Amino acid sequence: MSGVAPPRTLLRDNGGMAATLHVPLAERLRPRSLDDVIGQTHLLGPGMPLRLAFESGRPHSCILWGPPGVGKTTLARLMAQAFDAQFIAISAVLGGVKEIRDAVQQAEAARSGLHPQPTLVFVDEVHRFNKAQQDAFLPHVESGLFTFVGATTENPSFEVNAALLSRATVYVLQPLTEGDLQTLIDRALATGEVPALDPAARQRLAAYADGDARRLLNTLETVAVAARAQGRGHVDDAWLLTTLGERLRRYDKGGDQFYDTISALHKSVRGSDPDAALYWLVRMLDGGADPRYVARRLIRMATEDIGLADPRALRLALDAAEVYERLGSPEGELALAQAVVYLAVAPKSNAVYTAYKAARTLVAREGTRPVPLHLRNAPTALMKALDHGRGYRYAHDEPDAFAAGERYFPDGMDEVRLYEPVPRGLELRIGERLAELRRRNAEARASGGSRRADDHQPS
Repeated sequence: MSGVAPPRTLLRDNGGMAATLHVPLAERLRPRSLDDVIGQTHLLGPGMPLRLAFESGRPHSCILWGPPGVGKTTLARLMAQAFDAQFIAISAVLGGVKEIRDAVQQAEAARSGLHPQPTLVFVDEVHRFNKAQQDAFLPHVESGLFTFVGATTENPSFEVNAALLSRATVYVLQPLTEGDLQTLIDRALATGEVPALDPAARQRLAAYADGDARRLLNTLETVAVAARAQGRGHVDDAWLLTTLGERLRRYDKGGDQFYDTISALHKSVRGSDPDAALYWLVRMLDGGADPRYVARRLIRMATEDIGLADPRALRLALDAAEVYERLGSPEGELALAQAVVYLAVAPKSNAVYTAYKAARTLVAREGTRPVPLHLRNAPTALMKALDHGRGYRYAHDEPDAFAAGERYFPDGMDEVRLYEPVPRGLELRIGERLAELRRRNAEARASGGSRRADDHQPS
């Protein structure tokens, strides 16, 4: 890796004595050029949007959205370097309006100096700033005083003011892949400070990092210190487990144990066993699984295994995910437990899941059939003249708001029954209603009343 800083830098304290400042491995391996960046090829590969922005020579305000340790700060620094701009960093966790004012003054000084220089203001965790603080950037972004770059781990659609968001391009950064993390391990090994790692140890470290480069490098530095203390030049998986403790021992994200455990949780919910489901939930959380991942799986269970038998299950799963985001661990984990119990005892139906898969198969087989004329939109006189919407029956004008006998599949295509509700929970009632509607359709079609020739009904 080019441009790696030395591990320690000598400073002078106030008394003139030499002091040693340790520079963390993660900082020393921070990329010094765009080509050194690992991952984010969807943004930085040839012809990709962020690389094109760098190559354009014209900086623009943007928001970097992604999980921790994926290079948001690094990219902001590289932007400033690429555009020869003064780099000012503000932490929204520690800073406030004063820091914003200071940044404005520094930007004005740089612009009006003997050698004018543009400024890039980087705001880490920008979602932590309130509306007034975010609004304070607007006039300076609009005037071009500085380029604004925000970094956030939260969805900017919800956490960043619309006014600021409209003036910035959002780039979504992804967690580093297994291959990316292995490349990062190679770079760390190339420094000569990290002992050799056997393949199992490398794989475990990459899994533990969970896509976070900073977490991986900090862990490698801990391993290196422990190995030097014991005079070890080689690290195997067993020693790694002993050294890093029980949390790393249990954590197996990406391995068979992890997926076996989430499978057990899912099947316990599907099998309506709340006690077993709670057990496997705690096993996952105790093993170091990200509670957000568990929340996503609960949402999936609500749609796949419960569906319309109890539509409240999906809402409860979504609420549990939101509660966890607001409270974090350990308080938010109780909301996940509540959702697990509810999903387990709820009536089960995979009717929508099965119907959706069948619909995908049907569309793949049938191809793109044209929309029947009576179902087409007709917002203009020309479209109406072409018979778009002619003969469409507006259901609200019919008895019981149901156009008995009307057809909605493409012309020439046999109607297919995809959704078959189960006789449980709310779907019991849905099934009864659907059977009645199908009976009325059959009667209307048998009597020849499948289409009423009314023109230009509401679309």
